[in-house]
Amino acid sequence: MTSATLIYDSDCGFCRWCLGKVLAWDRHGEVRPVALQTPEAQRLLAGMPSDERMSSWHLVDPDGEVHSAGAGFPLLLRFLPGGGPLASLTARFPGATEKAYRMVSGNRSIFGRWVTDGAKSRADRRIAGRSGG
Repeated sequence: MTSATLIYDSDCGFCRWCLGKVLAWDRHGEVRPVALQTPEAQRLLAGMPSDERMSSWHLVDPDGEVHSAGAGFPLLLRFLPGGGPLASLTARFPGATEKAYRMVSGNRSIFGRWVTDGAKSRADRRIAGRSGG
């Protein structure tokens, strides 16, 4: 059963690899991936300026509320098996969570160099299997 929709940048190999790791952790199928470049993402993020849409990942909760960048981690982690303690930690320190997110996302091209083509392919298969496409 899907409880949240995770909107990610499908043009970013590092982003796809990270999402693949999240989906592997999400053994119960609580998270459904949707590429940022799709009409569905545009609909879910309606009213959000384009530059803001492209500046981070977004988690849409079951009520349709959008949680972006570091602010999305507490909710995301609550959906993952055993993620409760990390969810509490990220909720308790939102400033640090946001800074950590921005540090990683701002350097994703550097981190992405360490992700092999095989790892990206495995992530792409996992994403396709979960998103139906």
